Amino acid sequence: MTDATAGPSGAVSRASVVRVGVATALSALCGYAVLYLAARDLEPAGFSVFGVFWGAFGLVSGAAFGLLQETTREVRHPSAGTAHRHTRPLAVAAAVGVAAAAAIGVSAPLWSAHVFVDARMLSVALLCAGLAGFCVHTTLLGALAGMGRWSDYGALMVTDAALRVVVAAAGFAAGWGLGGYLWATVAGAFSWLLMLLVSPATRAAARVQTTGGTATFLRGAGHSMAAAGASAVLVMGFPVLLAATSGDLGATGGVVILAVTLTRAPLLVPLTAMQGNLIAYFIDQRAHRLRALLAPSALVAALGAGGVVLAAVFGPWLLREAFGAQYRADGALLAWLTVAAVAIALLTLTGAATVAAALHRAYAAGWVIATAAAALLLMLPLDLEIRAVVALLCGPLLGIAVHLSALARDRDGVAPTYAAIDD
Repeated sequence: MTDATAGPSGAVSRASVVRVGVATALSALCGYAVLYLAARDLEPAGFSVFGVFWGAFGLVSGAAFGLLQETTREVRHPSAGTAHRHTRPLAVAAAVGVAAAAAIGVSAPLWSAHVFVDARMLSVALLCAGLAGFCVHTTLLGALAGMGRWSDYGALMVTDAALRVVVAAAGFAAGWGLGGYLWATVAGAFSWLLMLLVSPATRAAARVQTTGGTATFLRGAGHSMAAAGASAVLVMGFPVLLAATSGDLGATGGVVILAVTLTRAPLLVPLTAMQGNLIAYFIDQRAHRLRALLAPSALVAALGAGGVVLAAVFGPWLLREAFGAQYRADGALLAWLTVAAVAIALLTLTGAATVAAALHRAYAAGWVIATAAAALLLMLPLDLEIRAVVALLCGPLLGIAVHLSALARDRDGVAPTYAAIDD
């Protein structure tokens, strides 16, 4: 693709998946490095405070992933190469980011005391700034995915993750404590500035336009962001949900948060990072969307089954050896948390297929129902560990049913819930 107005050029080939897969692996290693440094530097109670902020940023940035999904779909759609263009996604994303950051800042006095028990002012300020930057970051990822610029897509991912590690390592060495890891959490949200300086393809993606007006783009993005926000509660913001339904989590909460994070990361980090690939793949397979789900679902299930065994056998030992003797969890808990991670991974797949079909309301409904069910299940009068497993396993199953039902009804590949699209 040589200019910013050409149609999508990069098919979702095996090579493109490999490139993004390598970037995902590097990003995952960087994420593990940040968690490792924080767990080593902070005691479990302190790690639970960091974990809540990590989850809070994951929640708001996860909602911003709706911009990636809608930008990918709009740029990738076959009509995007022939119709007159009206909207610059990056400009819209910048405005959305500033508005969202302002909303968080203004409303912070109402909720921050219930979420952040330490470094409250710094947490709110970093949350606002990080979200504003991440809205641009994720939209740029969506434009690169829609254009098929997979190498630049992967480079932007790795730059994000690497900046986090650099700041976390500096904080660990300098003894900054909790504050250093809060800064590290949001550092990558501005990695797009570096990519704009060094990558012509990224600059072209920043200028790309999509069909339809701004209102049309925002309508689709709004549905996607609502669903992405609900998914972020389960995928990244679960510590926040846990804190909201359990009060002070203490040392037990720190162990549960770390266990949840470690057992889901091998599946959910790659799937989240490859949202652009998945949506582009399902758009290209729009005549057989349900059939197209079979292969990736089988792969997720197979990898998950292996993960369950490894978590049960080696998980408790790995947790103690890697993070310290104070982090103790039995094999059964880690195995069930891995099963729950498989359920969320499958929900992520069905969600990608649904948003690719422009079934925005069904996509949002599936994730919102899954999250609401999980929140309700967390209120059961059970031990914290059992509540976490039940919520993370049962909620996603309801969401999967919603998505599959919508895809089964959409046999013609035409989405009745979105602005008219020429398939």
